[in-house]
Amino acid sequence: MALEHYISELLYRYNCVVVPGFGAFLTQASSAIIHEETHTLYPPSKTVSFNQQLLSNDGLLVSYVAEAQKISFDDMFKQVEEEVADWKLRLSKGERLTLADIGELWSSSENKIQFQPSGKANYLTSSYGMSSFVAQPVSREVMKEEVKVLEEKTPIAFTPEKRNTVAARPYVRYAAVVLLALTTGFGGYQFYKADQNNQQLVREEAHQQVSKRIQEATFFDTDPLELPTITLKTTKKAAIENSDKKIHHIIAGAFRYKTNADKKISQLTALGFHPSYIGTNPFGLHMVAYDSFSDAGRALQALREIKVSQKDAWLKSTH
Repeated sequence: MALEHYISELLYRYNCVVVPGFGAFLTQASSAIIHEETHTLYPPSKTVSFNQQLLSNDGLLVSYVAEAQKISFDDMFKQVEEEVADWKLRLSKGERLTLADIGELWSSSENKIQFQPSGKANYLTSSYGMSSFVAQPVSREVMKEEVKVLEEKTPIAFTPEKRNTVAARPYVRYAAVVLLALTTGFGGYQFYKADQNNQQLVREEAHQQVSKRIQEATFFDTDPLELPTITLKTTKKAAIENSDKKIHHIIAGAFRYKTNADKKISQLTALGFHPSYIGTNPFGLHMVAYDSFSDAGRALQALREIKVSQKDAWLKSTH
């Protein structure tokens, strides 16, 4: 099915693409950088990372692939589950899983998935067409030393009539002007370099804060009003089998204690929702849904409407 092809396409438009039951690929924008040793300038880009703990299906990947291949949401969800099962089997055997234009994954000795981005694709659309290039270093120090030598070797003549005025030759004055310009330029360069180092420290601290929020957040990156309209097609047999099964849940929250989940249900009922308790997740947290649906299309439409006022809502599908 080449699932990585669709993941790569979505990374250009979204900062988080969840592969249900496997993990999430995340992107974080980074500024242009200069490699000091090779003098290579790299344009602004998006850095790709992987989070093994984000497993819940948010509907984005499955819906996108289902629309592209013109099949139903449920059928595509089953195909994604089969692809994920194959990936996990290969990793358990010690194989390295290479996803084109995304990166390479492998399993560590602690059975944790490790990820190395490929760096071949730049997912920052504003940098489209830009590529890295090598710049020649400016030899300011060499020129400065040459000016000093020239100044030492150039004679300066004085006459009795013009003792108060330096009768230097014209090119000596030019050399002094060049020396002053180079000295100022060198000082400015040092100031610029120090400022760049300070900015780099600030960016690294901000990146750590953003990464921390990414680990804790629930992702549904795009504003609900900007989500693409997706037409889902289901067969009559599948519709009949699932007509009474509400397998698509719009999650309102997960709670450590059941009493808190019950309070949340009461609050949502008072607000006019149709909440329900849908059990616990793999971490033992009690999950509450705003509403549940048997039809994937209705669930996505309801999710768009709920996220207008409830930004943390997300979609979970079960079988």
